[in-house]
Amino acid sequence: MSEWDLALTVTRAVASAGGQALIVGGWVRDRLLDTPSKDIDLEVYGLPADRLHEILETLGPVNAVGSSFTVYKLGPLDIALPRTESKIGRGHRGFSVTGDPGLSITIASRRRDFTINAIAWDPLTDTYYDPHNGQRDLDERRLRMVDPSTFGDDSLRVLRALQLSARLKFDLDAKTTDVCRQIPLDDLPAERIWGEFEKLLLQAEQPSLGLTLARTIGVVDQLFPELRTLIDCPQEPEWHPEGDVWTHNLLVVDQARKQIHDLPHPKQVALMLGATCHDFGKPSTTARIDGRIRSLNHEAMGVKPATMFLDRLQIYKLNGYDVRAQVLGLVAHHLKPGMWHTARDGVGDGAFRRLARKVDLDLLTRVATADCHGRDGTFDCSAMAWFRSRAEALGVQNAPPDPILMGRHLVGLGLAPGPHFGKVLQEIYERQLDGEITSVDEATTAAKLLLATRSIRLGKQTDE
Repeated sequence: MSEWDLALTVTRAVASAGGQALIVGGWVRDRLLDTPSKDIDLEVYGLPADRLHEILETLGPVNAVGSSFTVYKLGPLDIALPRTESKIGRGHRGFSVTGDPGLSITIASRRRDFTINAIAWDPLTDTYYDPHNGQRDLDERRLRMVDPSTFGDDSLRVLRALQLSARLKFDLDAKTTDVCRQIPLDDLPAERIWGEFEKLLLQAEQPSLGLTLARTIGVVDQLFPELRTLIDCPQEPEWHPEGDVWTHNLLVVDQARKQIHDLPHPKQVALMLGATCHDFGKPSTTARIDGRIRSLNHEAMGVKPATMFLDRLQIYKLNGYDVRAQVLGLVAHHLKPGMWHTARDGVGDGAFRRLARKVDLDLLTRVATADCHGRDGTFDCSAMAWFRSRAEALGVQNAPPDPILMGRHLVGLGLAPGPHFGKVLQEIYERQLDGEITSVDEATTAAKLLLATRSIRLGKQTDE
């Protein structure tokens, strides 16, 4: 049974028992906007918790959570009693919540954050309940808080304002903007900050809209000092006519967002964070040299502030994919495609193979492309196509080549396992990266020669 069919089944069962089940929250908002949605939430009026539980158990396995109020999980559905919330402590857990099936829809909806999320819908009668004029705000593309007296009780709503405003391309109304400016955000844990920031980066077509609003209402100042340093950091007008690094960064993030659709989720995250962090090294390196604004070595100097940024958001691995390592690699090497194209006659295949050990070259191409196009004016960005073509021709666009020579091959040559294993394997792998070794036979022959010398000296390893 689909989520929608299950929701209809629940509403009919509740109605037969004398209650009323309404669909609430973002799903209703998206329906009115004619936007695909999922995660249907139901709010049940007129039935006590124990009676509701009995009804739901006839429809499938039920998991009840909550103490002073109850939320029932039935398959993909969240089904709850209407409830009130009052602030009793610091942080997102500092609420007293009370479920009450006798609450009016108007009172129950006051706990919602924005008017467009406070609309309820009865699918059996096709009736909308809109006590806070959320439909008017939808029509006028406005994001407006429900209750000014309680909006600030949950500081996460400030970050929700950012991502919702950007995703929906709605304006944040003036009173809500003023309230958001006054709300401290120091009680938010990293995972909640990242939860909203991820929605902004991945779900908004133009994340720059949310980042601009974040600057306006003080979120950048409170949470993201690395982004704050980009504001008013100058750039050479010839190459960056758009202005300061902050403005450039907004354009780059929007360009990166256009390139995520064919990527799995962890790589989407890495790409968007790489674009966000790519120029974090400019504020500390920017200087006027010979009459020109330069940011020498900013890519390397950006690794430290990018690390601090990722630490603040607690970004590490995602589904086994090392997002952190990729983001830092993207920051450190985002100039490589352009630089190597300029010096292309002197850039060998080994340089590509070695770089693929440090960063996903496909993601690097995408960040470099976003960086090139994230400027006002017309610039030649053909270097990125050249870089991608070289990486793909070598088969290293997503990962470095697997070593040809393995430990089992050395054992087959009669070599006992030991510290010397690693030296031999590394030397042969370096020669493989240079294209000198292309087969197991060549690898084992080279290993025999190394062993015969009884003195293993590694060649100097270079990045390029």
